[in-house]
Amino acid sequence: MLSVRDFWRRHRRKVFVTVGVLGSGYLLYKLYGAQRHGVQELERELAVQRETEDLMKAQMQAHFENIQKMSDVTLPHAMHELSCRITEELDLSHLLERLIQGKGQPNTLTQSEKLDLWSRLKILSFTRMTLSVWATTMLSLYTKVQVNILGRHLYIDTARSLGISDSVESGDVVDREDQKKFLDNIDFLSQHGMPALISDMEAATKEVLKGKQLSTFFNSTTLHETIMQILNSFMSMGTPNSWIKYMIPEDVRPYSTTYGSDDPVPFDMTEFEQLMMEAWAVLSSAEFGSIVEISLKAVVDTLVELMGTKFSGGSVAGGLPLARVLPQVAQMCPLLLEEPRKNQFIQIIKNIQEVELFFTLLYANMPHA
Repeated sequence: MLSVRDFWRRHRRKVFVTVGVLGSGYLLYKLYGAQRHGVQELERELAVQRETEDLMKAQMQAHFENIQKMSDVTLPHAMHELSCRITEELDLSHLLERLIQGKGQPNTLTQSEKLDLWSRLKILSFTRMTLSVWATTMLSLYTKVQVNILGRHLYIDTARSLGISDSVESGDVVDREDQKKFLDNIDFLSQHGMPALISDMEAATKEVLKGKQLSTFFNSTTLHETIMQILNSFMSMGTPNSWIKYMIPEDVRPYSTTYGSDDPVPFDMTEFEQLMMEAWAVLSSAEFGSIVEISLKAVVDTLVELMGTKFSGGSVAGGLPLARVLPQVAQMCPLLLEEPRKNQFIQIIKNIQEVELFFTLLYANMPHA
């Protein structure tokens, strides 16, 4: 007993130090283990998050690509309807028949009547061509606006069903009837917007062609400038973006907002009205206006180039009097209105880099409620 007390008295300090060191070591070990466990948990969470993000990106990319193909389904019908209406409303055959009849039977038409027929043919031919350029371009772009707007709404529902809804905004799923009604709006141009479109395009054509006689020399440069002048004059008519009324019912306008804004959606707005509001917002945006300009110029460039090589025995490439250019102008309109799979102008629009980028950003950043 004395030896233990003696040992404790002599080595007490060492025992305390040893116990302190061992205790500190154990405590540090436990802290290190807890920290390491926390790091491992964090790494696992980050790995799960990366997998979720990769899944979402893959899903979004696949969904985006499928959505782009939707326009290939909706556009053919719209182009067919458009072609029928333009052929019906801007028929040149009655003017050509009277001119041919007057040529074969000189006494059937007076000189004044001949000049009037040629003048009407001049205006109608260019009206039909420029209207075909504009309408084909707009239908091609608008179908993509529609499917990207609708596609984003559908993707939100898909993400929610995959259990990753915390990463996307909540909202009601777009009803199938509203989806169909929204996509059917692509026919608004041919069913309702055509009379006003024809009238305004004809007014722009008359303004640009009023100083050009049938004997006026036309080459590729002159033709290109003339078409672009008509289109620019038409697009600048009225208030800014007033041309949207040919594509979308005007009663949508009270619901419209600025593209990309965070303006709240009225509480009583239907799903269809919300889709239409978003479409109006995109079409009235400066970004879409730039895409329209680029696309129209690309179509006109190709059209004039094609006219320069298509007609043997005298073409606009080498220069011709306007009277001889008009038949060539008339023959190009059916090519502009061909069904999408054969329509090289629609393919050109689709492959413009700026157009591809615009719709990628539109799909990813669509304004929402």
